[in-house]
Amino acid sequence: MHYLGLDFGAGSGRAIVGSIENNKIVLEEIHRFPNKPVKLGRHYYWNFPTLLEEIKSSIKLATKKYDDVVSLAVDTWGVDFGLLDKQGNLAGLPYCYRDNRTAGILDKAFQLMPKEKIYAQAGIQFMEINSAFQLLTMTLEKSEPLSIAKHLLFTPDLFNYFLTGEIKNEYTISSTSNFLNAKTKTWCDQTFEGLKLPRDLMNEVVFPGTVIGKLTPSVCEELNCPPLDVVCVGSHDTASAAAIVLNAVEDAAFISSGTWSIMGISIPEPILTREAMESNFTNEGGVNNTIRFMRNITGLWILQRVIQEWAEERLEKESPSISSGYQSLMVDAQNSDGFKSLIDVDDPGFVNPPHMSKAIAAYCQKTNQAVPRTRGEFARIIVASLAKKYKEALDALEKCTHKKMKKIKIIGGGSQNQLLNQLTADACSLPVIAGPVEATAIGNILTQAIAMKEIDGFGKIKEIVANSFELREFKPRGNY
Repeated sequence: MHYLGLDFGAGSGRAIVGSIENNKIVLEEIHRFPNKPVKLGRHYYWNFPTLLEEIKSSIKLATKKYDDVVSLAVDTWGVDFGLLDKQGNLAGLPYCYRDNRTAGILDKAFQLMPKEKIYAQAGIQFMEINSAFQLLTMTLEKSEPLSIAKHLLFTPDLFNYFLTGEIKNEYTISSTSNFLNAKTKTWCDQTFEGLKLPRDLMNEVVFPGTVIGKLTPSVCEELNCPPLDVVCVGSHDTASAAAIVLNAVEDAAFISSGTWSIMGISIPEPILTREAMESNFTNEGGVNNTIRFMRNITGLWILQRVIQEWAEERLEKESPSISSGYQSLMVDAQNSDGFKSLIDVDDPGFVNPPHMSKAIAAYCQKTNQAVPRTRGEFARIIVASLAKKYKEALDALEKCTHKKMKKIKIIGGGSQNQLLNQLTADACSLPVIAGPVEATAIGNILTQAIAMKEIDGFGKIKEIVANSFELREFKPRGNY
């Protein structure tokens, strides 16, 4: 049997076909495509129709190559959503979380409902981009799409709807919203009431490993494909990635490293203390009925942006992916170890500035630090600052959980950045285990295999991953 995993990051999307052979997972990337927000007027939106077409292209490619594809599943970034009207039509393009329309919304939200009461319900890190605050912004602005909306579907739910016709909200992606009660795993009626938000937009919550439906006859006819099962996996990409470290020892933290860096641990119950709230930790849903207690950190987004700017200025021809050009840049960064300036990667000035390298330079000037001049120095300041932020998050994680971590496991695309891995080990004074790279796709596909009953439960995932991938260890050098 083969499974199709559709993994959307905030910068690109990929279609990966997977199978299980000899107790190992075998992956094949069959399609990759860009995912870039579009600016229409004053706002940034996701080009949802184009992304849906990329999913359809992926299905055609997969089913043409393999006649035993049995299911597919979609995972995406968190918080963003689309609205359906009463006829089931898309009520406007979904906003991109990097749109600035939510600037200042937290103060307005806390005037309606104290932050302590909001956190006591959902246990979610306070960020202006959270779904609840995006919806509050639309409510205050008397949004036209909202006025005709019947259903709210998070991004993977929206894809699933247009593939199956089923209207469901998957648990892990719903948990990123500030709408879901972390303890009961049901909608936060008190939060909807307190923020004066339309509760009736929300739908039945379904959990990872659930088959929500089959491709509709019209989709099958359009694509000339069989009626594949569509599975809810950890539809938040980090939930799928974290699925492969569920059975890691309790004294190991994980970092899902990509455009965002997500640092935390998997626990059975949420931590809703004031200390957790003030430390900006989030309790998001995980697969197998777990909670991901973690902090969202701006990840390789800043590095991706400066590389993109250099490419646009024709100073760099390589793409922002891991490539020989990227590796050469990291060598330049390593050779710039005498450059010691640091930035706060979570500073609002780095969310989506017009020119990222200028934003970095301005931050250094404002904080009376040396301004980077070479590409190597820019890369160095970014990865060193990210490692420092990991250390801060680690200290807070240990304090909130009353656990002492003995290692850090870095998964996802960022696990290929050897300089960042080493600086993380140095900054945190802990060994770092890096890999696998395709953590999200692995978690996505293995959850499908559980749903299709090819493998027996989530406890089998650790064994399959261990059999399939070689990992690399970075030991602290004591000289950060």
